[in-house]
Parts: sequence; C-alpha cells; structure tokens
Amino acid sequence: MSVSTPLSAGAGSTPALTSRSRLRVNPIARLLGVIVLLAGVGAGIRMNTPLPIVAGAIAFVLIVLGLQMAYAWEAAVVLRAGRFWKLAGPGLFFIVPVVDNIAMWIDQRMHTSTFTAEQTLTEDTVPVGVDAVLFWVVWDAKKAALEVTSYEQAIEWAAQTALRDIIGKTTLADLLSNRQMVDEALQKSIDARSTPWGITVNSVEIRDIKIPDTLQDAMSRQAQAQRESQARVILGEAEQQIAASFVEAAKHYEGNPVALHLRAMNMLYEGLKEKGAMIVVPSTAVETMGLGTIGGLAALASNPLQSGPDA
Repeated sequence: MSVSTPLSAGAGSTPALTSRSRLRVNPIARLLGVIVLLAGVGAGIRMNTPLPIVAGAIAFVLIVLGLQMAYAWEAAVVLRAGRFWKLAGPGLFFIVPVVDNIAMWIDQRMHTSTFTAEQTLTEDTVPVGVDAVLFWVVWDAKKAALEVTSYEQAIEWAAQTALRDIIGKTTLADLLSNRQMVDEALQKSIDARSTPWGITVNSVEIRDIKIPDTLQDAMSRQAQAQRESQARVILGEAEQQIAASFVEAAKHYEGNPVALHLRAMNMLYEGLKEKGAMIVVPSTAVETMGLGTIGGLAALASNPLQSGPDA
C-alpha cells in the first residue's frame, strides 16, 4: 500500500496531516474510559461520597488521552519533557498526559510523489519540461522527526533541485533516448541528500518530457531526411549488386552465342505473353536470332482462325 503525496513547486506547501503532532482518541481508550467512569459513578452512588466519581473522572481522562494506538504502518515519535523518549507502535501504547507528547505520527509505507521541472535548460541549451515520479520510504522515524523540520517538504525540494541539476548536465538526445540512465542518476542524487533525514529513495521514473513545438517539427524533418538518405543509400547499393550480377551473367554469355540467343528468345516470349503488348526489336536481332519466324509463329498462335486453308 502506498501514499501519494504530490509535490508542488510553490514555497508555501505544507506537510501531510499524517505527520502532525496530535493525540488520538481511539475507540478502545474511549470504551475503557467510559467503563471506568461508570464504575466510579456507581461506586460513588453506593458509598454516598464523591471521591470515587472524581477518581473515575481522572481515570477517564488518563485513559482517553494516555492510551494511544498506532496502525501497523505507523511509528509514533514520543517526547518526554521535550526530549526524545521512544518510538511507539504499532498497536497500543501508553503515554503520560502533559508530561509526554507525540511529536509526529510517521507513515512508514512506500510513498509516491510527483514533481516537475519546467523550462529547464539542458546541456545543449534546449528548454524542456520534465515530469517525474519519486518512490521513497521513511526507514528511520527518529531521524525524520528530529533531523529535519518537515521531511515531506525537504524531500520535495531535494527532488526538484536534483532534477534540475541532472537536466542541466544532460543533452536533449540523452534525455530522450536514455531515460534509465537519467532515472538512476536522479535516484542516487536524491538518496544522497535524504539519507541523513532517515529517508530512502527506492526509485525515480521520468513520466514525460516536453520540448518546444518548433523543435519537435525540426526533429521530425531531420528524422525524415535521415530516412530518405538511408533509402537512397540502400537503393544505390542494390543497383551496384544488380550491375555486378549483370557483369557476371555477361561473362557466361560472351563465349556462348547460343545461350545468348536462347535468353533473348525467352525475354521476347515473356513479353509476347502479355495481351496488347508491343515489342520493338532491332533488325540486326531479327536477322541473327531468326526473330521474324518466331514473330510469325506467335502471330499465328494469337489468331488461330486465320491459319486455315483459306488464309
């Protein structure tokens, strides 16, 4: 279970109520106090004296204010006469009213906090806005209560300052392409500042990076130009491979005119198979390969009715 604590950029942010100093009146203490009070009242009526009633009222106040209860995820920082006495909880514990005071109720569950850095310049002077999520936990309730005025506000400012520092030392390309590296650097930086306060930062995750619209258009055009350049390079390499294949094929046909004629005839046949196709063949090719005979046979094949005795 986690507690979400949004971190705002304003200087007037206040800590969560769960860590404020106050006494709690829990149902168990209230029930026991009422029982003791009723017992004192009953005893006073039977004995016809106010002393049991007064004693019951005093016991009621002591039980209601002194018997405190901390939940399973909480630790209560108890001060006695202004000095640290103990960490109490979870469960029931007793304090002496007036003498003892609960300075803070420390929530020791995992906290998730959001923080931002707007219009921060990267190393290559590009203004960006970054949204991130911080996962942290209070591992030492005593330090969190005594070493820093407000640990929630302290972790807020530490996170925002560390984020701005990391952005200023990172280029836009690294910020966009290597978020894991930035997350780890942020986690180490914030954890180094929060450890003396009894707070451990488990992880930091960047949620969103906002860059100017004009820069987005420029980056889009650059990426398109790079893709077109790569396509041209690939096409040129393909043309080189095709040309090399033709050179190798020409070597086989160079000393074998029969194979060359067969290849030419096959190409002509493939072209004549298409309906309505017209092929222009040089006269020298017609003479050397007998293409006139082949063309006539192809024409007869395409008009079988004209090949009869009356043709």
